[in-house]
Amino acid sequence: MQKTYLYAPGPTPVPSEALLEMARPIIHHREAEFKPVFESCRRDLQYLFQTSRDVVTLAASGTGAMEASVTNFLKRGDKALFVNGGKFGERWGKILKAYGCEPVEVAVEWGQAVDPAAVAAALDADPAIRAVYVQASETSTAVMHPVKALAAVTGRRPGVILAVDGITGVGVFDLPMDAWGIDILLTGSQKALMLPPGLAFVAWSEKAEEFLKTAGLPRFYFDLKAERKKQLENQTAWTPAVSLVVGLREVLAQIRAETLEGVFARTARLAEATRKAVAALGLELYAPASPSDACTAVKMPAGVDGQALKKALRSRFGVIVAGGQDQAKGKIIRIAHLGHADTFDVVTAIAAVEMALAGLGHPVTLGAGVAAALKVLNG
Repeated sequence: MQKTYLYAPGPTPVPSEALLEMARPIIHHREAEFKPVFESCRRDLQYLFQTSRDVVTLAASGTGAMEASVTNFLKRGDKALFVNGGKFGERWGKILKAYGCEPVEVAVEWGQAVDPAAVAAALDADPAIRAVYVQASETSTAVMHPVKALAAVTGRRPGVILAVDGITGVGVFDLPMDAWGIDILLTGSQKALMLPPGLAFVAWSEKAEEFLKTAGLPRFYFDLKAERKKQLENQTAWTPAVSLVVGLREVLAQIRAETLEGVFARTARLAEATRKAVAALGLELYAPASPSDACTAVKMPAGVDGQALKKALRSRFGVIVAGGQDQAKGKIIRIAHLGHADTFDVVTAIAAVEMALAGLGHPVTLGAGVAAALKVLNG
């Protein structure tokens, strides 16, 4: 027998309480019993997003919310800046291009965070740019971008909005939408929200509301104006993922009970323990200057292929981590510590990495990484 341990940055493990809730007999989304469930979710999503604005729920993966964040706020031919420092930053550019907008790229070396001054300079150089699209946490590289500083840059420009992909940021570290002046914030269910894939969430500011009124790109299913109108009645415009919404109520209640501050502190502790363990094993971080608390990207030592290590972790120990993508393929593995994660998830993940590296012939002192992690976790 071999147990499975899921330490990839999405999908992430789902709490048993949420699984049990989702296993209950399905309810009908147009009957009265659905409304209090959805109303509770709407209220707690505002707590999660730290906003007084409505948070709209979509039956989609996070990419659906990314697409909606373009189509509902821009017009064909609009210039929009996007930060490209990984696979998900790259996705912003692809969505903008697909809908006839003019993408303006700020390229960032993989493993590095964007410099807010570079974004400000690009906006100053081209006053026609109407929006900035960025990740809070670039999952493919485990980089955290400086969202607060970027919001300050766009906040000084009344004709520019900031859209933030918080898919591995919301519920991981502090992203206070209203306090920082984030204009569009989105996330998905399968990350820090501790649910299976299938739900996406997006909220927008009063400033972005003016863009919504004049947007001219085609949209039907992801029509945020229509969705918000219906969701104010505690209904959805289209058939929702009913069981996921039931599970959402449970996980949001868990987050509220722990408090956002508690969630952020726990996740930060797990992230710090993972980084200390990596250093103790003589390995390097892929994003040393601005690491995300969502996951840790570990550079492979000479002679070790990341894909081979990933395979060994799964086949020998049932431990599932993520590998690198594109230019980082084979060069890194990514260990997640967001959502339904705690002390012994980090201990197990690091112990497995130690044993797998040894099995691949890399010299490693077994227990060194675990000991370094425990100093943080037991502190």
